[in-house]
Amino acid sequence: MSGTAATLIVILLAVGLIAAFYTARTYRVGWVQGIGLLKLRTLFRLELPEGKLAGSDETNGPVIHVYSRQSGLDVAVLWSVLDRQCLHLLHADDRRSLTLFGMRLFARTGADDYNQALEAALASGASVTVPFPPDIEPSQETLENYADLARLARKHRARLNAFHVGGAVFSLWSARPPAEAPRKFLPRLRLAQSGLLDLCDPTPPANGATAARDQDRIHDLLALARFNSNDFSRGLFLAFRDAADRYGRSDPVLEDALGGKLTYKRLLVGARALGARFEKISQPGEALGVLLPNANAVMVTFLAIQSAGRVAAMLNYTAGPAAILSALSTAKIKSVLVSRAFIEKAGLEPLVEAITGAGVTIVWLEDLRESITFLEKASAFINWRRPLRPVNAADPAVILFTSGSEGTPKGVVLSHKNLHANAAQAEARIDISPKDKLFNVLPVFHSFGLTGGAILPLLFGVRLFFYPSPLHYRIIPAVAREVRPTILFGTDTFLAGYARTAKDTDFESLRLIVAGAEAVRDETRRVYHQRFGAAILEGFGMTEVAPVAAVNSASHGKDGTVGRLLPAMALRLEPVEGISTGGRLFVSGPNVMLGYMRASAPGVLEPLADGWHDSGDIVEIDGNGFIAIRGRAKRFAKIAGEMVSLGAIELLVQKLWPEAQHAAVAVEDTRKGERIVLVTTKMPALREELRSYSRRFGAADLMVPGEIINVEEIPVLGSGKTDYVSAQKIVDEWVSSHQAGGKAD
Repeated sequence: MSGTAATLIVILLAVGLIAAFYTARTYRVGWVQGIGLLKLRTLFRLELPEGKLAGSDETNGPVIHVYSRQSGLDVAVLWSVLDRQCLHLLHADDRRSLTLFGMRLFARTGADDYNQALEAALASGASVTVPFPPDIEPSQETLENYADLARLARKHRARLNAFHVGGAVFSLWSARPPAEAPRKFLPRLRLAQSGLLDLCDPTPPANGATAARDQDRIHDLLALARFNSNDFSRGLFLAFRDAADRYGRSDPVLEDALGGKLTYKRLLVGARALGARFEKISQPGEALGVLLPNANAVMVTFLAIQSAGRVAAMLNYTAGPAAILSALSTAKIKSVLVSRAFIEKAGLEPLVEAITGAGVTIVWLEDLRESITFLEKASAFINWRRPLRPVNAADPAVILFTSGSEGTPKGVVLSHKNLHANAAQAEARIDISPKDKLFNVLPVFHSFGLTGGAILPLLFGVRLFFYPSPLHYRIIPAVAREVRPTILFGTDTFLAGYARTAKDTDFESLRLIVAGAEAVRDETRRVYHQRFGAAILEGFGMTEVAPVAAVNSASHGKDGTVGRLLPAMALRLEPVEGISTGGRLFVSGPNVMLGYMRASAPGVLEPLADGWHDSGDIVEIDGNGFIAIRGRAKRFAKIAGEMVSLGAIELLVQKLWPEAQHAAVAVEDTRKGERIVLVTTKMPALREELRSYSRRFGAADLMVPGEIINVEEIPVLGSGKTDYVSAQKIVDEWVSSHQAGGKAD
């Protein structure tokens, strides 16, 4: 070796040692840990949490750091940043790993069971790291291990903290099979933490669980750390770019019923090319109307709008001209993006005429795409990794319009962070992976269809199949037989319709269904379990929270509830006159909207005053935090001074007549204040039969409808929810024509 080469090596070693000592001093760790941390930050671009690590000051006792072991890198990351006296319990693979041999020489390590070393460490005041399986939904054995660890924490007055090493699952040392986590040579790592939890602190958790099991609190801690490992600091375009890097740019991830297939790269190239045209027809921050069905083009258009720094205003083409024109005015929309093929096939020419008649410009996407030049396409191909215009994660990304099921629709303004956060919250609770394929029939103008059915799968590597309408009850099962999805999103109404026409083999590929918007009937749950082997996970949400607020999971589920609050959210209940148990639900969290736009003040954002959103729902919460919806505050009738839930009446009627559809509404009554009228497809629907049934179950006579109206169909919105405005009109017209007070059996 020449003298020059030797000198260069000495200089490089000296620089490395100096950098390692500087790193150790900066992060207050030992010099050997500093070397390890420097390697991780250099090779894997490791990002650390802002501020101090939880438990770095051990003057208040030991801390048990739990983590879902994503790979063999996890313990190396934790060893490099935690106190040198911390005991690291090792997974069996990590005890044998040659990669971790150097770390084991300097770290305090032990086996991954609860032995005397763990007890001794806690008794001496030393902190401990404990690995658990990487599964998002823990097994019963894992839950029992959580409970064992909680007992030790209480015994030694130790606090708990959860870590998650984001990106480690994609490394060469991943704990997941390649089909679930594509391998990357040097993936970017991001360490996140949950914050400290003292199980002896009587303060109830933010999810309202007044008597939460210790094992559930540890489970929630791990979910929160996983959620925190996501980077919410950038816009959605860059979040999709990051997904392309993680899950692969070249394999198809998006399909539609027209036969089109898109990879992440083609999706982003197309979005950047189209976005350049949107820049020319609008101003930064302007809302562009989107009037498109579930197809690949709607996702390209949505991301093109995000790339251009504009706001996507998703329009409900099933709502009719009056509602569309109201939305255009509310959001001050000057241009609407449409597809000529869609308009012709759906017969929406009168809607287009109404839009143009209101002075709003129709932009035909086919014409826009044809006008893109070769040079513009080449530029988009070269620069596909960058948006056309930088945005802040707190900037508005989308405007969705409330369903109007109970009144005039409002514009709900959601930021890039709102949408990204809600997708990450759901991913932290429900186990999904690139092995899955999601069949989305819910329209993207609805928040469930947009976030759950489009943004969530594509941000987390799940293949997505778009179908244009949820109302094709006979066609959808046949398409599912060919597509073979593993996940389906839907509402009870839609799911029941598919089951009636499906063959037993049509949905045999499904493993889970996430249902929302309305209560899932026992019959629907039974049919999908027995015929198709698929579990239905019921959730709850609203457009204002982007939309999911709570969901059941395979490991944490309770029939009759909509599950538990998602990570990073908080709730509170406010008392309601006439309601003895439960209260009116308020929620807060990173997924809660920026605010409303109202028709009375077009284009003006009305922000939330204190970060809390009034859901308008009356709920009950059990000791473990499971939320049971008792009804909308607006959907309670006051009868002779008693508050009666119209939703509870519908559930009662549904149990008696499960094959029919029902809607309960209230009308004025001169003697009792209000009375209840049932609109139903059951023929004949006998009031005495309903009264007898309700008494067998101990229901009060007040819950028996005063009148019953037979209809061929219950009116529904495009989202699948019951259209109570239309139902109320049916009742009002019937009552008026029958001289209010008559009875119909």
